[in-house]
Amino acid sequence: MDVTALTHPDRLWSVEEVLTSPGPVPAAAGVYGWHFEEPPHPALPGRRLLYVGMAPRFMATRTSTQNLRTRVRYHCRGNAEGSTLRLSLGCLLGLELRRVGSGKRMTFGREGEARLSAWMVDNARVCWVEHEEPTALESQLISQLDLPLNIDQNSHNGFHGRLKGIRAEARARARELPIGE
Repeated sequence: MDVTALTHPDRLWSVEEVLTSPGPVPAAAGVYGWHFEEPPHPALPGRRLLYVGMAPRFMATRTSTQNLRTRVRYHCRGNAEGSTLRLSLGCLLGLELRRVGSGKRMTFGREGEARLSAWMVDNARVCWVEHEEPTALESQLISQLDLPLNIDQNSHNGFHGRLKGIRAEARARARELPIGE
């Protein structure tokens, strides 16, 4: 695959466009890439690819039913528990991570998730490539590209340790706070 389809795509789609019905994102397997107008952290560049993901996700215990459309939309309006991208963005933006529900799940709460979603509307742009083997393609992209917001398989990235530390600090703080809504 030509990586320019993700690094320099012909078109980037806004969160608002992705959330229209039926929307432009295909209900197919593939890899997606997130670009950001303004980066979520001063040490990161803006207006370029910072994260890639895939759908369906590899799951050791069951078969994923997700596709590009469901996964990209989840990143747009889901929560930090189900989206490592949202978790990283929220932590980098300084949102307060909280234990919710039974206390095992961690999100930014209703208000924090809404603030993150609004930030994504203003700053996040996405593109995608349909691909029958997204797991292999995602691994290849992470090994070849500078993707500072990817955690898994990305310890070679210069921002990896910093991002892991910021996320770990947010989780530790959340464990000390009472369970939120």
